[in-house]
Amino acid sequence: MNKLLSIGKTARLLGVSIDTLRRWDFIGRLRSIRTGPKGHRFYNRSDIDQFILEIDAVALNWAKSENPAEPTPESYCQTRDVFQARLEKLQSQLSKFASIEIVSLITAIAGEIGNNSFDHNLGNWSDIPGIFFSYSMRNRKIVLADRGQGILTTLKRVRPELINSSEAMRLAFTETISGRYPETRGNGLKFVRSIIVGNPFSLTFQTGNARLYLKKNDSELSIQQGETNINGCFAIISFEELL
Repeated sequence: MNKLLSIGKTARLLGVSIDTLRRWDFIGRLRSIRTGPKGHRFYNRSDIDQFILEIDAVALNWAKSENPAEPTPESYCQTRDVFQARLEKLQSQLSKFASIEIVSLITAIAGEIGNNSFDHNLGNWSDIPGIFFSYSMRNRKIVLADRGQGILTTLKRVRPELINSSEAMRLAFTETISGRYPETRGNGLKFVRSIIVGNPFSLTFQTGNARLYLKKNDSELSIQQGETNINGCFAIISFEELL
């Protein structure tokens, strides 16, 4: 029998407010079941699990779409201020089941990737400014995406010899970029790598058609050519080992 969860517990699992769930119910994005004399909202656990699995696909489809719309409000950070506020909310959610050190490391990774998007695309967004930022506490994952220039275009300004996204990604994750611009980006992804390989986390990162998968204790970068191409960046941070 499919387990029913209250609207409050569902909101905590998805990291959204009860008002957001009511809005999703109204527009048909995540339907509730009304039960009891007062018609309280409950949710099928299977529906919630399926919704969580779709977060990755929604973010990637948005990043690669030729005719994108703005993400839904609960996943869209148009400005850095909105992103920072939601990052603080993520930190609060994480602190309920992880140590202060682990919480600080996870939010540092997410913050670095998200802030990179704002730092290196300001005034150069292809169409929709800002980032897609969502997370699932139950599945222990954080998803970020942007429709910016991507790493290759960014780094070619100081390394014009770069010819593809795989080269650019390897450089960004392994070397300190000399010169004033875009020094922060190169060092930032090196910082992300150092945290991932030293802790029970994993990272999937895509820019252009290059996709990287990195996990704890990885001494080498595993970069493959993906079937899809995106102009900006797409990242999944997983911390399932903390379950």
